[in-house]
Formats: sequence, C-alpha cells, structure tokens
Amino acid sequence: MKKFLAQIYIYLLLVMLYAPLVIIVVFSFTEARALGNWTGFSTQLYESLFTGGMRNSEALSAALKNTLIIATVSALAATILGTVSAIGIHSLRGRKRKAITFFNNIPMLNPDIITGVSLFLLFVSLGISQGYTTVILAHITFCTPFVVLNVMPRLTQLNPNIYEAALDLGATPMQALRKIIIPQLRGAMLTGFILSFAMSIDDFVVTVFTKGNQGLETLSTFIYNDARKGGLTPELRPLMSIVFLTILILLIIGNIRSSKQAKNKKK
Repeated sequence: MKKFLAQIYIYLLLVMLYAPLVIIVVFSFTEARALGNWTGFSTQLYESLFTGGMRNSEALSAALKNTLIIATVSALAATILGTVSAIGIHSLRGRKRKAITFFNNIPMLNPDIITGVSLFLLFVSLGISQGYTTVILAHITFCTPFVVLNVMPRLTQLNPNIYEAALDLGATPMQALRKIIIPQLRGAMLTGFILSFAMSIDDFVVTVFTKGNQGLETLSTFIYNDARKGGLTPELRPLMSIVFLTILILLIIGNIRSSKQAKNKKK
C-alpha cells in the first residue's frame, strides 16, 4: 500500500508540473486569442510568430535575441569558471574543502530576490552602469555554483593516477589538464552548460534588479510587462513551446551522452 501511494504521489506531482506545459503546447495550435478557448487546429500563431505579423514583434524579437545572447555567454563563462573551480575544490583536503563547498552551496539556496538586490547594490556602489554587462555578470554569478555541483561528482570518479602519470611522462600541468582531465569531464560540463543556459533563460528576479533602465528587455521581463498590459500576446504560446522543446531535447541529448559514457567506463 505504501508503495502504491508513493507511486500515486509521484504521478500527481508530475501531472502538476507538466500539465501547464502541455496546455501551452496544445493551445499553441489554435487561433484563439485567449488561452483555453479552442477554435480548431491551426498553425496561424506559428506563422505569425515567424513572419512578424504580431503586435510588438520587434520588441519580442529584440527580447529573444537579448535572452539568447545573455544565456549563451553566461552559460559558457559559468561552465569554464565552474569547471576550474570544481578542479580546485577537488584538490583541497579536510576543512578547506568542506568550507569552500559550503560557500559554493549558499548561492544555490539563497532566494533570488536577495541575490538580485545584493548584486544591484554591489553594481551601484562600484559605479557600474547597468545593462548587458551587469546582467551577464549576475547570471554568471548564480549559474557557476550549479556547474561546480555537476562537475564535482565526476571528478571524484576519476583515477588520480592518470593525471600523475601524464606529469611523469613529461606533460605540463596545463597539457595534462587539457588532454587528460577535460576530456573526461565533457559530459558533466555539457550538463552544467545546459542547466546554466536554461536557468539564464528562466531568470526574472535577478534580471529585473540588474538590467537598469536603459530599455534592455529579456524574454522573462517582456512577458511580465506584456501580462501587465492586459493579457499575454497569443504568439508567446508557440514561442514558449519551442523554447521548452529545445531545452528538453538538449537535456535528453546530455543524459544519453552521460549514459553512454558510464556504460563505456563499466566495459
């Protein structure tokens, strides 16, 4: 009975999580302006989205472009910094390693609003004008700890003798890192990149506090402002469907790569 109830609970939880996404995808294939009003199957919203035949099409295109640029740059930087940080933390021992790991976990547990306000105050105190730079720096800040969290378990599975053997055979530390360690961390790095990319696209609170008042809009802030004007633009439904499916495909690819690497190592 306990096992049955646990399974029911998991299924209900999954339904609550994914039902809204399914509804958005389904109603992206109808011309109805209001969500929930099915007027027949149609791809008109997708055509309007790609041809620019919607209101605020230029603003939405600019917001989407800004979002992709910020997410890509932030994810790349966070992946590099997180990987290097994870390698450094892994090389520590005892209390130092526990202390650094503890401080790395704080940004992940910290509420977004506290992170946003603290970064806003930091940029103001340093006299940094808010815009692209501050938003990218803020996204790198909260994405890097998640990359560290993804890379650390992979590092613990590595054989430390391989790195030392490379040094004994004449490789420099940088060569050993580039040719021995990094290739074995690619799966974890890819997972960290995808997670950082998705989190950057999803972020709203930190972006609001760090984007300034120069007119910079991302997808999340555009949707918020559009909703305040009296309802969401219908073309946002197909756009959200495309974003969701893209991230889902990237996650599936990452999981397949990780599973293949795990099987190859067992063999």
